[in-house]
Amino acid sequence: MTSDMQARATGPLPITLEEITPQWLTHAFRQKFPGVSIERAEIVDMIRGTCTKIRLRLEPDQAGRDAGIPPTVILKGGFEPHSREMCHMHQVEALAYGEVIPAYPLQSPECYFAGYDAQRRQGIVIIEDLVARGVRFCHPQTPQSFVEVARRLSALAAFHAQTWGSPELEPGGRWGDTHNVIAAFAPYMGQFFREDIWRGWIESPRGAAVSVCFHDMHWMRETLDKLVSFSAPLPRCLIHGDTHLGNLYVDPDGTPGFFDPQTHQSPAMYEVAYHVAGALDTADRARWERPLVQHYLVELARHGVAAPGLDAAMHQYAAYLALGYCIFLVNANDFQTEAVNTAYTARFSAAMLDNNTLEVLAAIPAG
Repeated sequence: MTSDMQARATGPLPITLEEITPQWLTHAFRQKFPGVSIERAEIVDMIRGTCTKIRLRLEPDQAGRDAGIPPTVILKGGFEPHSREMCHMHQVEALAYGEVIPAYPLQSPECYFAGYDAQRRQGIVIIEDLVARGVRFCHPQTPQSFVEVARRLSALAAFHAQTWGSPELEPGGRWGDTHNVIAAFAPYMGQFFREDIWRGWIESPRGAAVSVCFHDMHWMRETLDKLVSFSAPLPRCLIHGDTHLGNLYVDPDGTPGFFDPQTHQSPAMYEVAYHVAGALDTADRARWERPLVQHYLVELARHGVAAPGLDAAMHQYAAYLALGYCIFLVNANDFQTEAVNTAYTARFSAAMLDNNTLEVLAAIPAG
């Protein structure tokens, strides 16, 4: 985390709803709008989950209204029993809104505050209320059309191209401290690689919805290790980090938008596979995914990237499908409903079968 981001979190961040006061909000908004004050604030509604999303109704003073502070905003942070254990996620989102997206634009809600408090293990962002803008939110159980996914891949290609193979991703570079998400999978997943825990996922509805080819815990653990060595020689870039449909929207003019970023660095085809296989209905994906990957590669080239060939990209795509599968197989129902986790896990399982992921991974030498 850079010193700039740490400087934004001057003073402690609230970790209870009672601490979200007009006084604290005044302090937060003054990071972007010096001299403004929030005179009153009330919670309109909230959505609990991985992060808590709180809609606030604000009454700014005249200076705040003149500055453009809207009457409602969304405050996101860790206000759940599990939040202190997931502080890194809140930290990464604050980094994304506060530093990455301003540097490398990606259509996202306007951000009014982004900060992280290491002592309290809390990250908070205050962003635009997209409902007030009239966007259409995507939903995991409403798969996307070819055109919708193609437009989103165009946006991702433009975003990825800005840091493709950049020395700023290396240690000592501006983004050198961002998580290498592929390398982080195996350590994170270690908590699930116990026979009793793994069996619980396999015997759940989502486990019943996927091929038994992918039920073996030892295969999954070996796959995560293999993907580290597979990824090592590939160019990396900054990625949004969580482009499933629940984190996406469409502006009234049709522009695809992104929220809930978890900025990491990785080979770009991990994000492409995660989005495409998760966004398309199983009946459509098999005939659309290759043309969509080709579209992404053309867009990369248009932004000056020496993109890989289609066969090489599809080889990477096939390998990285296993990560999307793993994510939703073990995703807690606190974060997504069982129906959503089941839908995604089933989509990734079908994609892995169609793309011969087992054979692709078997050919990767063990680490």
